[in-house]
Amino acid sequence: MMTSVPLAERMRPKTLDEYIGQKHLVGERSILREMINSGNISSFILWGPPGVGKTTLAKIVANHLKRPFHILSAINSGVKDIREVIDKSKSQKFFDSPAPILFIDEIHRFSKSQQDSLLGAVEQGVVVLIGATTENPSFEVISPLLSRCQVYILRNLEEAELQELIKRAIENDIVLKKYQFNIEETDAIFRFSGGDARKLLNILELAFNSQMQNQFVSINNKLIIEILQENIALYDKSGEQHYDIISAFIKSIRGSDPNAAVYWLARMIEGGEEPKFIARRLVILASEDIGLANPNALLLATSCFQAVSLIGMPESRIILSQTAIYLATSPKSNSSIEAINSAQELVRRTGDQPVPLHLRNAPTKLMKEIGYGADYKYAHSYKNNFVVQDFLPESITGTILYNPQENSKEIEIATRLASLWKSKYNYK
Repeated sequence: MMTSVPLAERMRPKTLDEYIGQKHLVGERSILREMINSGNISSFILWGPPGVGKTTLAKIVANHLKRPFHILSAINSGVKDIREVIDKSKSQKFFDSPAPILFIDEIHRFSKSQQDSLLGAVEQGVVVLIGATTENPSFEVISPLLSRCQVYILRNLEEAELQELIKRAIENDIVLKKYQFNIEETDAIFRFSGGDARKLLNILELAFNSQMQNQFVSINNKLIIEILQENIALYDKSGEQHYDIISAFIKSIRGSDPNAAVYWLARMIEGGEEPKFIARRLVILASEDIGLANPNALLLATSCFQAVSLIGMPESRIILSQTAIYLATSPKSNSSIEAINSAQELVRRTGDQPVPLHLRNAPTKLMKEIGYGADYKYAHSYKNNFVVQDFLPESITGTILYNPQENSKEIEIATRLASLWKSKYNYK
């Protein structure tokens, strides 16, 4: 008996007991299982790489609680779709009946206005929101919505869990169980699946399809590599490799190795990575890791992002290569990020210090009479456009937050500051 339904879909668990992985969330006496068993669930977001069971878990929750279940994909849904689901959920809720569940896949792709449209329904309990995202919700989900949701982190499946997945598939699947399997080796299938259950089952199905004319199916590394043409899954722009390779790319540039930088860039390009994603990371790196050691780095990285946005592939690969090599060979300094980190820590520690009177804005006569703006010295009225005066609140005056580092540009900056401020900015 053959079926057009993919193996991964046929093997989708329907209960918590069938669910493989995420023991920290759904294992015995775990927080999410306890909440589900209680029948009293609140809105939450599932954050993790693809293929680890986010959608499946949402469906299991709805089935277990026997609640109406609505699914929206952020890729092809808009505010109108959200409002329609909310209106339908309101009509499904009678008196003290539990709220329907609204599952939003790839919620990080929703715009601010789309996320805003969910707030009222979530806050009023019209729906219980379950969001799924592969991106850090701290950056991709608006704060008001995030504050109303618990975030649960899902992990890639471990080898033992992948082994169990294969075992269940060949023993229980309506098609595979009719054949005899010999699992000789699993190194390749585990390596290419990368902890992604859906990818593992897809590869297993490909291997089965290549031998289904026989009653006996053998799985080994050579077969898997041949089927996948050895490089098909070396880079997955939506999986863990996505994060590992961009990390290697950034660290190579930070470590001033242009050869490694171009290699990892090529890995991303060959894997079909979004060029603007790469360019965006280069802009961040230009400021975070190069900064004032070479201020032109940020200008070039910004121009790179603009050019890539206008031109597209394949020509953008040249622009990305030029920028990556330039940044890798530039002198490095993280003084800018160190300065803002220190400044933010100081603000958190000292609170809202009053702005010195001489620095305050004085747009009205009353403000001028009580001293706003008094004794402020206009720098351009003095020699070399500089005059000594205090710009920090009195209680923290003299605090050093920016420390120039040992590169030619910042040595020049330190020298100039010392000549202007004398002992106040003497970094020696």
